Amino acid sequence: MELRQLRYFVTVAEELHFGRAAERLHIVQPAVSQQIRRLERELGVALLSRTTRSVSLTEAGQRFLPEARAVLAATRRAADSVVPFRPGGGSVRLGTSEGLGDRLDALLRGFARLCPSAALELLHAPTLERLQRVRDGSLDATIVRGSWPSSGLDFTPLWMDEVWVALPASHPLAEEEVVSFASLASLPARLSAPSRNQPLYDLVVSSCREAGFEPLLGKEFTTAQDTLGTLGFGRPQWTVFYRAHANLLPVPGVVFRPLANPVPRMQTYLATPSDRRLTPELVALIEAAQATEQPPFSTLPEGYDKARRSEAERRAAVHNLRKPAAPPAGP
Repeated sequence: MELRQLRYFVTVAEELHFGRAAERLHIVQPAVSQQIRRLERELGVALLSRTTRSVSLTEAGQRFLPEARAVLAATRRAADSVVPFRPGGGSVRLGTSEGLGDRLDALLRGFARLCPSAALELLHAPTLERLQRVRDGSLDATIVRGSWPSSGLDFTPLWMDEVWVALPASHPLAEEEVVSFASLASLPARLSAPSRNQPLYDLVVSSCREAGFEPLLGKEFTTAQDTLGTLGFGRPQWTVFYRAHANLLPVPGVVFRPLANPVPRMQTYLATPSDRRLTPELVALIEAAQATEQPPFSTLPEGYDKARRSEAERRAAVHNLRKPAAPPAGP
């Protein structure tokens, strides 16, 4: 029995679809099927019931699934246990969101200050993919905005981001320092599709309704470059950007303005696995992120709450990470 076979089985059990499981695992579908059949032959039982239209767990598969997850979790804990002994400190594999802008810059500076000898690897991918990678251990954590499926994950609040409106510079509303939501009622809105960014879509639509109108939806938001290009020189319309992103986007023909009545704000979180302890590097990452703005605290992951209560232990751990790396060997 191989660990990859357990990982493949758990992924298929979660997706109940071999194609989607293969996409998550970044391998071809026949390889997934082959390894799971080998696992079934070794165990002497069928774990999955397959038809041309569906995949489901057999009774044996239902019994086997939590045990397989436990083995994979134990493997991750074993790897975590030797992190303090790695040369140059530990590492964090962090998933990032679009539009973090100057927030990400501040976070990286803060983390480097707290853990100068630790490595931080960044990965950008769609939100649902990043969340799944945190669950399966290929990422240590990811930054997400808004509420997403929380199974197997803890969400630590980091900061609140204001959402600003992007308008043609030639439009009369561009002369306002702050734009009222109600004044946008007659203009088409270019928003990301709910399938791409449900939390932001819901926030903007609910804000429009609070201001007394139903948004007039125009063409969908595609990319920042394309959308802003047409916004600046096409027909009057509007879209939204997070303040941190807008600060880094001077675009000819486009202005960014704060919104009011209501003021839309989005909570940003750090998603971490529920079944893994927070390492000193992750605690430092959380503190670096929260230092960009102190948010209202809600429920914290158990590991982080414990780390904050044990401040002396945390500082000792961070102090060890601050030690300079060993000098390179001589020629």
